[in-house]
Amino acid sequence: MGKLVRDKIPEIIRKDGKIPIIRVMEEEEYLQELDQKLNEEVAEYQADKSLEEMADVLEVLFAICEARGHSVEELLALKKAKAEKRGGFQDRLFWEGNKDATDAT
Repeated sequence: MGKLVRDKIPEIIRKDGKIPIIRVMEEEEYLQELDQKLNEEVAEYQADKSLEEMADVLEVLFAICEARGHSVEELLALKKAKAEKRGGFQDRLFWEGNKDATDAT
């Protein structure tokens, strides 16, 4: 029982007059919990599509990046490079398959 929470949650719980029961996770467990948290945050975004939920997804992605030994700067540079090479999603293109170039239309 329990879940990965943001760093200031224990402080917030204390301010509410309660005593949080917390522990620091080992690296492997932390990575697993980050993956679960990402699923949770994506589901919350899917439910309400808010900017706040988008920020939560991004926060977890950045934490996963750093936990796996990469920097956020590396992640953003790779994102930019991929967009330059393959494009982004701004054109709203939907691929429906291929046809032979010799087929007449």
